Amino acid sequence: MKIPAKGFTHGGKFHADDVFATALLMIVRPDIKVTRGFVVPDGFDGIVYDVGCGMFDHHQEPRESRPNGVPYAAFGLLWRVLGAQLVGAHQARLLDENFVQPLDLNDNTGEQNSLADAIGSFNPVWDSGEDSDACFWRAVPFAKQVLENEIAAANAVNRADETVQNAYKNSKDGIVVLPDYMPWKNGLYKTDALFVVYPSQRGGYSAQCGTDYKTRRSKGPVRHWSRIFWNTGAGSTSRRRSCAKRAAWLSSSATPAVSLSPRKPKRMPLRHAAVPCAPPEGR
Repeated sequence: MKIPAKGFTHGGKFHADDVFATALLMIVRPDIKVTRGFVVPDGFDGIVYDVGCGMFDHHQEPRESRPNGVPYAAFGLLWRVLGAQLVGAHQARLLDENFVQPLDLNDNTGEQNSLADAIGSFNPVWDSGEDSDACFWRAVPFAKQVLENEIAAANAVNRADETVQNAYKNSKDGIVVLPDYMPWKNGLYKTDALFVVYPSQRGGYSAQCGTDYKTRRSKGPVRHWSRIFWNTGAGSTSRRRSCAKRAAWLSSSATPAVSLSPRKPKRMPLRHAAVPCAPPEGR
């Protein structure tokens, strides 16, 4: 969809919905000029959203909802049209599920959402005398930075997918070894990969167990960690031996995934390095 050079949304008190919708339009078309008001000007030749009863206004009946029942707000209606061109169809769907839908739900139902509350805090308090438009334009850059971060993360997953999938093709015994730290969950979704090993950002190596997308349970028992690090060639023999010893110690715990480094435990307590198992899908 080609975005026109002008936009119009409602004035007065603002919410995460219209703020993020504005941020999205500015990402797609940086030179867009958005005006706020209560009545759409006659003959307005730009894009109108969250007001005016057009295709990007959700304040009309019947209200449109997603197949899962979450109603659309203006941000979601715009993301549905523009998201795929920014991150691809698959990541656009995931971002809608994990990021856009909670904000749409907040706008439509009042469902608590911390990010929406943060955006709402930019509104002037009742006795401040501040101009709501000025406050709105302080909130938009904040929302734009958050949205740009989400878009960048989604595209990072897209770039990592090929490397992850190639590593999976060369994996043995369900153990996938990655050359670098990178997002891997999307690339291994619905595969039989049990563990993923990669260089840790804290030094040494990290192992994470995959999650079965049907049961959402961990695929790999922790007792195999020592075999993982001994057989994958993760570092020198002494490093593998050190990791194997740590894995043996951890085998009696319930920790499903952990960063295993050859450092001594007193320098980096292992229990503090534990991270959750992978969710069934996503980044």
